Amino acid sequence: MNVATATGLTARLASRAASLRLQELPEEILELARQAVIDWFGVTLGGCGEDGPLMLLETLPACDPRDSRTATVVGHGVRLATRDAALVNGTASHRLDFDDVNMRLPGHASVAVLGAALALGEQRDASGAELIVAFVAGYETACRVALAVGEQPYALGFHATGTIGTFGAAAACARLLELDAAATAVAFGIAASEAAGLKCNLGTMTKSLHAGKACENGLLAAELAARGFTAQTSAIEAEQGFAAISGGGCDAAAALADPPGGWFLRENLFKHHAACFFTHSAIEGVRELRDTHDLSAEQLEGMTLHVSEVELGACAIPEPATGIEVKFSIAHLAAMALLDRDTAAIVDADAGDEQVIAVRRRIVLAADGTAGQPTRVEAELRDGSLVEACRDVNTPGSDLAAQRLRLEQKFASLASPVLGTAGAAELLSRLGALEQSSVRALMAAATRST
Repeated sequence: MNVATATGLTARLASRAASLRLQELPEEILELARQAVIDWFGVTLGGCGEDGPLMLLETLPACDPRDSRTATVVGHGVRLATRDAALVNGTASHRLDFDDVNMRLPGHASVAVLGAALALGEQRDASGAELIVAFVAGYETACRVALAVGEQPYALGFHATGTIGTFGAAAACARLLELDAAATAVAFGIAASEAAGLKCNLGTMTKSLHAGKACENGLLAAELAARGFTAQTSAIEAEQGFAAISGGGCDAAAALADPPGGWFLRENLFKHHAACFFTHSAIEGVRELRDTHDLSAEQLEGMTLHVSEVELGACAIPEPATGIEVKFSIAHLAAMALLDRDTAAIVDADAGDEQVIAVRRRIVLAADGTAGQPTRVEAELRDGSLVEACRDVNTPGSDLAAQRLRLEQKFASLASPVLGTAGAAELLSRLGALEQSSVRALMAAATRST
């Protein structure tokens, strides 16, 4: 199909991304974008020294810092080729599984977009305002592609952060490159053939690599499109396109409809447990029981978590052996919550904690929950009484000032060990006034160590 005459879903989504302007963004969306970038830098600094990102650094060649085709690796004093930097930073941002989510995917839009946008933005000396527009364009595109393909791809085993996230990264980078709608549609066509990520790798280092590859591949797609590379410009909705192959259906009407709040970014959910988001309702439910009923492990006869097929398919590792696997073990995390263990800093030692394991053995999963609904937690006590809780974690925060404060505290806890207290404060100050800063200034501030 000729790019100029493409009138299908891919072309229409490309037109939306290419035409987005800063003036269109309400203040609430600007603030949510700032908060998403703050959170991204925090979780990326927290994850940059972990095994997976370090292995990537050891594998990829360092570059001459004077080369204009390079970008900074967050938390490290090295520069890599721009796409390599996007790969490493994207992987680091998802390594702790502490990054924000959007259930429209379901997955992690921010980490699939920002690693790419920041690498390209640094290379091109983009402003903070330009970064915001690119980020929102990528985030909104990812959510719309997710609605086009529906829930079936995730049920089949595709990890949306890696697959759909690639389109988001391509949209953000196309916007930074100021591609028109026609060239952006080509970028989406390239992205459709690059998109990958399998849920069988949840609980391993490769899950975070999905975010890194989405960043790298989306950036490559936009750069190739800018040079005149060709691709099918109906690649989402085509007969053998992304939607058909990944799940079988394409709902263009759903993809083009506006969400109730006008922007998908309004539905963003920030994490305060460093684990699969599908475990958070259970964690909060157990905490409520512990605090409200003064519940202890000694009082517990048994506990039932009423989960759906989503939790069973994503976070039900029965006997985790590593810290990464703990992040995908809802029963183990529930036991940690009852024992008041730290779920914001999960390490390998948590997998072998004998007290946690003893409680976990008293926890069963009942496959009678409803997907998308809070996880009901039911505890039977040794005195024969029953207590239960059901905590909703899927409703976005309405008090943005309070949310900003909590995110700043989270940022400080993750960034200070890498940058030092003063360095973390300086970076946070720049992030708080994002439109007045530049991407180069942000990345420079994110690499200073004490």
